[in-house]
Amino acid sequence: LWQRIGVLRQFVRHESDTVGSLVLERSMNRVQLLGRVGQDPIMRQVDGKNPVTIFSLATNEMWRTGESETSQGGDISQKTTWHRISVFRPGLRDVTYQYVKRGARLYVEGKIDYGEYTDKNNVRRQATTIIAAFFLSL
Repeated sequence: LWQRIGVLRQFVRHESDTVGSLVLERSMNRVQLLGRVGQDPIMRQVDGKNPVTIFSLATNEMWRTGESETSQGGDISQKTTWHRISVFRPGLRDVTYQYVKRGARLYVEGKIDYGEYTDKNNVRRQATTIIAAFFLSL
């Protein structure tokens, strides 16, 4: 991780140099998730485009409520968040479809994608998807 941060610092420093009167600016869209797979992955192909493997990933957040967050008293609360994961890269897409199963614990790196679609009832909906670039089964 520290090695990646060092490379990122060099990249940002190099790419943000002034070129004439133009200043280049970089940004980052990166997500890291650790959770459990909620369903076996499915592969879809729409309108002749490249196939995509899709699955859901659950992450849990736990905290203590009540008297004091540092004491042993109080109740433990938990929130589960479901993430829609899409895998487009050919090698990763195929490995995901073949080997990832419901209940598997995965570490996923990727980026957030916000999009819209029209459902069966012709209602416009918004969808948030994580586009996976890398994952590791734990």
